[in-house]
Amino acid sequence: MSTNRLPAQHDDFPAWYVEVVKRAELAEHGPARGSMIIRPHGYAIWELLQRALDDRFKATGHENLYFPLLIPMSLLQKEADHVEGFAPQVAVVTHGGGEKLEDPLAIRPTSEAIIWSTYKRWIQSYRDLPLLYNQWVNVLRWEMRTRLFLRTSEFLWQEGHTAHATSDEAVEESLRMLEVYREVAEDVLAIPVFKGRKTAAERFPGAVETYCIEGLMRDGKSLQCGTSHFLGQNFAKAYDVTFLNADGVAEHAWATSWGFSARMVGAAIMAHGDDAGLRLPPAVAPIQVAIVPIYRSDDERASVMEVAEKLRADLAALGVRVRLDDRDQHRPGYKFAEWELKGVPLRIELGPRDVAAERAVIARRLEGDKVEVALADIASGIPDRLASAQRGLFADALAYRDANTHEITSYDDFASGVEEQGGFWRGAWCGEGSCEAEISAATKATIRFLPTEPTVPGAPCMHCGRPGVEVATWARAY
Repeated sequence: MSTNRLPAQHDDFPAWYVEVVKRAELAEHGPARGSMIIRPHGYAIWELLQRALDDRFKATGHENLYFPLLIPMSLLQKEADHVEGFAPQVAVVTHGGGEKLEDPLAIRPTSEAIIWSTYKRWIQSYRDLPLLYNQWVNVLRWEMRTRLFLRTSEFLWQEGHTAHATSDEAVEESLRMLEVYREVAEDVLAIPVFKGRKTAAERFPGAVETYCIEGLMRDGKSLQCGTSHFLGQNFAKAYDVTFLNADGVAEHAWATSWGFSARMVGAAIMAHGDDAGLRLPPAVAPIQVAIVPIYRSDDERASVMEVAEKLRADLAALGVRVRLDDRDQHRPGYKFAEWELKGVPLRIELGPRDVAAERAVIARRLEGDKVEVALADIASGIPDRLASAQRGLFADALAYRDANTHEITSYDDFASGVEEQGGFWRGAWCGEGSCEAEISAATKATIRFLPTEPTVPGAPCMHCGRPGVEVATWARAY
């Protein structure tokens, strides 16, 4: 671990982010352009996120399956809007076994094409519906500008793909899964998010409607934290997926897809981190409590380690993810700094005097303070302390977002504000794509979301002055 201070967030947020990811041993760049090696500490966060999502998927009736990585280009090209939207990002295998392939193979940028060409065989009657499936996979999108976790060419995610007998059922599914994403973002990652829908320009290729959750990072930029798409019958028509309804009439199935990726590890870093490093929500902290024994001699070591090991066992029995840092090659001060950098919510410091006094010191990462607690009371009190840290991180992030969410009083106010302050800016918009594009070109801000249900603002568009038809929330974004 480097002993140099991290760049300050307010001086250079991107540099701070990169250094935290590397020094906290979350990830590093892979040998191929845009690839990422996720180290154990970073992958453990993803595993905890994955578990939280997967439990909720199964609780809402979904099952996991797996589809191949390679998709024949002839399949991908059947859905023209989908292909056009992803064309710049698709990587293609043209040779295999030393020979040129007659039908090149796309490395999946997403799986609608291969899944819906398969659903054609699985769906014949309304009795076969709904299909509620999800898969945990990697995907590849040929990104031009990459950043660890936030945007890499290859990344980990889940993608749900469901088929329904009616439009209403599919829309209901899209919104149900959006709520699952909100719950995980807020209750697990402690990141407050706004729910909404995307404009046509920001919509997923081939979707009728894209719903999203958006969070605000500590540099005032927005991050898309998850999306859920109502696909209408577009993919069913492209791949001729029909079923006989209860009246014996053939219809095309209605579809959804939804995805939540490992970029949310990056979101947790940027939404909660400070100049000392990570501040991980206990729900996804691989190590919730680090015990650091302090001693100078073998005798002191023996007495301190005996108490520390009992404390570790007591915490583990309570289901706490605890690490007893018994490395003799590092001094206590080094260990303190390391666990602070890595975002461990609670650190217990235990020395010979503490053992003699039957007490220990608890260092709280969120508050940045230390409190003395009787040894007899430490283990039983840790779950409540972790719950308090989880709530505290959410409250802190919510206060930051609220302080940086603004109502637009004029275009000039918005343009200067989004440049100087960042944050979310909410105001009336005419609904015209040309107006949206002009604003984005001038301010580098995009419409991050519209209300989930269309809302007439009762005011003219903040840019062109035409009647406002939507309340749009703008921000600069990752």
